Formats: sequence, structure tokens, C-alpha cells
Amino acid sequence: MILTPGRRMLSRTAVNAALLLVAGYTLLPLVWLVLAATKNRRDLFATDPYSLGEFSLFANLGDLFAYNDGIFGRWLANSLFYTLTGSLLSALISTACGYAFHAYAFRHKESLFGVVLAGILVPATVLQLPLYLMASAAGAVNTYWAYLVPALVNPFGVYLARVFAEGYVPDEVVAAARVDGAGELRIFTRVSFPMLWPGFVTIFLFTFTAIWNNFYGALLMLNDERLYPVSLGLFMWNRSVYQQPELYPLVIAGSLVSVVPLVLAFLGLQRFWRSGLTAGAVK
Repeated sequence: MILTPGRRMLSRTAVNAALLLVAGYTLLPLVWLVLAATKNRRDLFATDPYSLGEFSLFANLGDLFAYNDGIFGRWLANSLFYTLTGSLLSALISTACGYAFHAYAFRHKESLFGVVLAGILVPATVLQLPLYLMASAAGAVNTYWAYLVPALVNPFGVYLARVFAEGYVPDEVVAAARVDGAGELRIFTRVSFPMLWPGFVTIFLFTFTAIWNNFYGALLMLNDERLYPVSLGLFMWNRSVYQQPELYPLVIAGSLVSVVPLVLAFLGLQRFWRSGLTAGAVK
């Protein structure tokens, strides 16, 4: 069916209007957060949500990092440690597993991969209580490991890695490397992994976001506030705002600061994951 110029224009207008509506719905909370972070406590409640008040962003940030002996800075450092370490290791493990499913033939391979796919269907929240019981039995509750180790297992990352391996690593290249006498570990690290780099970065970004936002896991596993990630720390402050109203600007400024690493990660690595998302689209 060939659209007339009038219908084509109407269709394009409808699509653009829908996209603008979705973009506005997505960006409005962020706009409110940015504006609210620039206000002092009085203007936060005395002005309209999307209006400007007395500019107090730097004062709020100074108070944020000075409050309670700079505990927010420790939370931020904890989040960066959990997220960077967990994302790197999880992406590496997922990439290696996905490559193995692609490059090797072994018994029950597809059945095992079916188990991996079944793991994707289980909500992460459902797993938190069994993980807590396992950590408690191992004596690891309220340690860095209780929060970090579960993040290393990523069924969705294994699935993506296999898709990337099938799209980026030709069987002929692996076979040629074996003919040349390269060992399997060398083939993976020197030949296959550079081809899988866009997939590795894509899995890293997905895992980075998941670990950074893993509030419920931290809530169950950690009791010492010195081990809190920034999401759990801000939640605890938010619970106390009725008794301590001076925490309102700190919670909002801290929420704005907590968004910055995610934005920087996506902006800095977007050229890799944008190209990686097309893996396997054409065979």
C-alpha cells in the first residue's frame, strides 16, 4: 500500500508526537530532580516544582559530602567498587560462557543453555531470600562479598554473549587458529575476545546499571552503614526526613549525584554498545 503525501505527513506527525510524549514523560522527573537540587530547603517547599529558587546547588553538595563525617562519599565509593568490580567480572564470565556455548560441542549443550534461559525468567527479587540464606549459612552477611558475589552470575549476559559470539566470531577463524597451533585460552583471549569487545561492553553496561540499582539485595545483605551503596544510604536518609527535615536537600542532591555515573558510563561507551546491539541481525 502506497501512502499519499498527506497520509505520509499525518503518519510522521503522529509518530513524532508519540515520541515527544514519551521523551517528555521520561525527562520530566530528571528535570524536576535537577531543579530541586538547586534549591534550599525553604524554596524546595515554597516554590513550584518546576520553578527556580535561590541557587543553592553548591551549598547542597557541600553539605551532602560533609554530613555525618562524609558518609555519602563512602557510599558513593562503595557503589563504584561494587559496580565496577561486579560488572567487569560478570561481563567477563558471561562472555566466556557465551563463547563456549558457541565454539564448543559437548553433551547436553542445548539443554544446559535452556537452563540458562530459564534463569532469565526468574525475577531477581525472588532470588534475594535464598541468596540471603546461603550467605547467612556461609557467614558472609554484612560483608562486601554478600553483595558482590551474586552479581557475578548473569544468565541474560550469557545469552547475549552467545548471540554476540554467533554474530561476531566466525567458525572459520577459530578453526584457522587451531590449525596454527593456538591453544583454546589463547584463541579466546587473542582472537575471539577482540571480536567480542562490543558485546562485552554491552553486557558490562547492562550489568553496571543492574548492580548500581540493586537496592533490595543491599537492603537484605548489609546492616553496617559503612558498607551501604548509595541507593540504600539515600533510602535510609529518606526514612528519617520527617524527624530530620534538613535531610530533604541532601537526599535530592544525593539522588542527582547518583545519576551521574550512569550517564557518564552510557555516554562514554555508547559507540560500542550501539554497534553491538545489531549483532546477529544479518546472517
